[in-house]
Amino acid sequence: MLRYAPPLGDDDEVDSDDGGPKSPGRRVTVRGAVPPRATFRDVLAVREFRVLWTSVVLSTAGDRLALVALTLLVFGRTHSPLLAALVYAAGYLPWVIGGLFLADVADRRPRRSVMVFCDMARAVLVAAMVIPHVPLTVLVALLFAATMFAPPFESARAAITPDILIGEHYVLGTAVLQTTFLASQVLGAVAGGFAVAFIGVRPSLVIDSATFVLSGLLIAFGTRSRPAVAQPETARASPLSRMRDGFRLVFGDPALRILLLFGWLVVFYIIPEGIAAPYAARLGGGSIATGLVIASTALGTTIAMPLFPRFVRPRQRINWMGPLAILTCASLVLTALHPGLAASLVIFSLSALFGVYQNAANTEFVIRVPNERRAQAFGIASMGVIVGQGAAFVAAGAAAQVVSPATVIAIGGGIGAVVAFVLTLRWRHVSPPGGRHAAGRRPGPAASSSSVPLRGSR
Repeated sequence: MLRYAPPLGDDDEVDSDDGGPKSPGRRVTVRGAVPPRATFRDVLAVREFRVLWTSVVLSTAGDRLALVALTLLVFGRTHSPLLAALVYAAGYLPWVIGGLFLADVADRRPRRSVMVFCDMARAVLVAAMVIPHVPLTVLVALLFAATMFAPPFESARAAITPDILIGEHYVLGTAVLQTTFLASQVLGAVAGGFAVAFIGVRPSLVIDSATFVLSGLLIAFGTRSRPAVAQPETARASPLSRMRDGFRLVFGDPALRILLLFGWLVVFYIIPEGIAAPYAARLGGGSIATGLVIASTALGTTIAMPLFPRFVRPRQRINWMGPLAILTCASLVLTALHPGLAASLVIFSLSALFGVYQNAANTEFVIRVPNERRAQAFGIASMGVIVGQGAAFVAAGAAAQVVSPATVIAIGGGIGAVVAFVLTLRWRHVSPPGGRHAAGRRPGPAASSSSVPLRGSR
């Protein structure tokens, strides 16, 4: 019986363990051999993954820059925390429709084609925002329309990644993508603050449109075409029927439900991002301070994400998931002390650092979902995160008109910590310590196409 060994790069050649001749792109390992531990270098050696990674850098940074610029523009004109939060939420709320009805397109159609089409559609819509004298309402509407294409794109990208990387390579690859996504958010947020101050909103939108074009071209010419994976009967089902089956898949099992809710905890510890403009203004800061506040909400995770899967074993990642989730939210309660800007940035970065638990939840999720339903499952999970964030931003913006933004953040963090504590207790009941975790299995074709047992960002 052969042990599983991770795939090699296209040009790699390795001797078989039985002394046989070299075989390009193939590794043979006999029973009893210890497979080499996956490294980031191995992951980045895969050409298709490098293409996905580069597309994330381009599109996320550009999109973040444009979103921050539009938010600051509205707040600068209206000085209303609620209106600023509404604009920021307009980049998230379309996930209600997209996550429900469009995410499974990446199961019914070739995933590469879905990603390319979504990138080009968003490039056109963002370019339309550059037209002079476009009213704010039209800008927000165009942002809303462009975001409609995010759910199928992200679902396709998330679903195709386990086809490119397998086992611990996938875990490390996910860490690379998440770290890149967060780092691009940080850079885009900071750039957005400087863009409004020095070059204005429309040049930022031009940059955003160009990043979508480059991302689409990279995916079109740098990844391999794969056929649609959904069964014919699934593809022929009505949209409502597919949506119902998707919800049954992700909510029908206790462990899947708990892990999904662990992912959705982000709606509590992301609140500082949604009211960053009024929070910075309350401290006497301007657009640059706002960009720094938004950047700090991702900085800690950006630093910790590549270290967590590299140095923490799979079972430990799952065991630490609950405590880290509690700390992620609980650390925000410190804003009740009304700290200054520097201390606030430290608090937000610390909260983001504990948010590394999302890597364990994401990996467990992929392993347990069938490949032919993977994109839809990701779409539903992402929809909850994005819609929850939009609702949290609006609620926080409204509350910030009554009480201080620092108080709003502290209350949100406290509620999130209580919810995380309850989920941690439930997870230990469903998947007790010492039990068999899905994290010990690989997200390869065999695992992901089986029936779902328990179960466990543009």
